[in-house]
Amino acid sequence: MPLGGLSQAAYHTLATLLLAEPAESGTSMKHFDRPRITAAPLRPIGCREVHSTRPQIVRTIALFCLFCAALLIGGLSGPARAQTAPVDEAKFRAFISALWPDAQRQGVSRATFEAAFAGMKPDASILQVTKKQAEFVKPIWHYVNASVSEQRISRGKSRAQEFAQTLERIEARYGVDRYIVLAVWGMETSYGGFIGKSNVIRSLATLAASGYRGDFFRDELLIALKILQEGHVEPEGMIGSWAGAMGQTQFMPSSFMKHAVDWDGDRHKNIWTSVPDALASTANYLAQHGWIKGWTWGYEVALPQGFSLAGYDPQDYRPFTHWTRQGVARADGDVMPHQGEAALFLPAGKNGPAFLVTRNFQTIKSYNTSTSYALGIALLSDRLAGAGGLRAQWPVKERTLDARQSLEMQKQLVRFGYNIGELDGKIGEKVQGAIRQYQRKAGLTPDGFATVSLLEQMRARR
Repeated sequence: MPLGGLSQAAYHTLATLLLAEPAESGTSMKHFDRPRITAAPLRPIGCREVHSTRPQIVRTIALFCLFCAALLIGGLSGPARAQTAPVDEAKFRAFISALWPDAQRQGVSRATFEAAFAGMKPDASILQVTKKQAEFVKPIWHYVNASVSEQRISRGKSRAQEFAQTLERIEARYGVDRYIVLAVWGMETSYGGFIGKSNVIRSLATLAASGYRGDFFRDELLIALKILQEGHVEPEGMIGSWAGAMGQTQFMPSSFMKHAVDWDGDRHKNIWTSVPDALASTANYLAQHGWIKGWTWGYEVALPQGFSLAGYDPQDYRPFTHWTRQGVARADGDVMPHQGEAALFLPAGKNGPAFLVTRNFQTIKSYNTSTSYALGIALLSDRLAGAGGLRAQWPVKERTLDARQSLEMQKQLVRFGYNIGELDGKIGEKVQGAIRQYQRKAGLTPDGFATVSLLEQMRARR
């Protein structure tokens, strides 16, 4: 939430500049130089400074102001929460009435508009979902093990046989590995077994009327109405998640308009009840987001003894031949490709499984930005294709961060001068990059893995 027009990102930039040590003569201080932030220990009440210099006074005032600002924006108490307002029926109806002119400009008829909202009331349960905060963050191995369960593998192989010809033709048309498409289908809706139970129009209207995430859900609602106008689905059949993700592909309406496909030729892009349409739409989505035909997502690999991580980042793509020269080998014993390039990926740090991932792995992340999700899709696709499971063991005894500790680690990184974006308690790519920078500077192995032991080390460092 802005503070007097100041965004949280601007607030943290101001904090970095105010709390940084003055630059030495002849040096320039830039925000991207990550100036070192040092926090002087607080003195007990009544303990006097013999001399208080002007910079000390300025720093004291700055610290107090930032402390007060942080309290107001919630920076010291927890992740920023989306602002929503309760939606009563009168407000809901007023919102729908005000929506009509924009819907009409999108080509939606009055009959379609009224049919979509007939007898509709806001869904109060949705707003409760938006306010929930995660108290526990599952380690990546919990997520991956659940994603690549024996039940999901068995069900997926059965569905692969059932739709073998369709998957083969879709792969030939879009160039996307059929087992990746199958894995996305399995992860999103259990191979079409559960697509959600919410009326998409009602969900989007409730979120939009409440002001949740600004105009995002209002825009998605207008697109959903256009989908109804084009006759792809009836209002009662437009079913999805509480946030408006629809059908067997879990597309938002905007993604539907860009990527949905009428594969079965019935003139309807039906991702709700037509499996061929859903599978082709998923393949089309991945193809349009950069899937490289003929490439794998990557491989589990074994690193040689003494391999140094100092020169590598997850965005650092090198030819497969480079990795072979460094002694990196495929964990399954097969030969490494002679063409293409990949980056080293350590989702659980130096003590967990290692992977070489191609740019197709990033394409999977376009479907869902979660690294855990993308790895789940990748490993599930391998199992559906008949490959074995992981060779390396997850570091299950490692103490990983809960939600509050994740937020604290973000604050520690800010304290040391690293730009991690919004204080949201999420250990994403930007935070992991800052962790690697911190680890390098502290003389630690730069694997980017957020653990309790690393947090304790940060707490102790001044």
